[in-house]
Amino acid sequence: MRRVFITGGASGIGAAFAKRFLALGDHVAISDVDQEALDEMRQAHPELIALRGNVSDPDDMQAVFQEVEASLGGIDVVFANAGTGGPAGRIEELDLSAAATCLSVNVMGAMVTCAWAAKVMRAQGSGSIVLTSSTAGQWGYPYRTPYAAAKWGIVGLTKSLAMELGEAGIRVNASCPGAVEGDRMDRVVAAEARAKNKDEADVRAQYVTGVSMKTWISVDDLADTVEWLVSDQARKISGQVISIDGNTETLNP
Repeated sequence: MRRVFITGGASGIGAAFAKRFLALGDHVAISDVDQEALDEMRQAHPELIALRGNVSDPDDMQAVFQEVEASLGGIDVVFANAGTGGPAGRIEELDLSAAATCLSVNVMGAMVTCAWAAKVMRAQGSGSIVLTSSTAGQWGYPYRTPYAAAKWGIVGLTKSLAMELGEAGIRVNASCPGAVEGDRMDRVVAAEARAKNKDEADVRAQYVTGVSMKTWISVDDLADTVEWLVSDQARKISGQVISIDGNTETLNP
């Protein structure tokens, strides 16, 4: 029975991970900034530890980490998953404060989470960290430059930490989802449509035009992959950036 912690765990990808590992019989704790979503997850899954925390605020997260350690007695699997899509538009027209928030939540939030996880896992001599990047972390992404920059940053963080923590018995990998079905992508498509002055239907269709399998991704597709990635079957897998996307050929067909 593993001890699992997930940031951004109250909705979307993070909630899918939480539900999957609860179903596997693991002890699971999540954090999120959305109190309403946390309450809903806690009500649906009373065995879940659900904590409010803002990953872009290190002091806020220290309180979360302390409670997770006290409740679970350590940590075996950490998903640095919390993120935000950031603003969409031409670089010269972007709200730079919103861009800074995107970078802070996605990159610094992951770094704060990984710093804590590394400390706990070093003491144990084992552990697995999975960071959520994106196909935007592998390709250029016009009109979404803050998000792309942040997700490329996650790839660099993953590669560096795998090197840094390997001798301590800690594995570090990144998942790169493609276009994931759900409310979040509905909002992203709407923002891109406004930025590009296009119909939402055209933007939505474009997301799969550059994908070999011509498909969107479900949260279960992602959960299937990370379930394996943190298992003993993948015990020698580290420093990898794994795409779950139907093979993206280009984000800009």
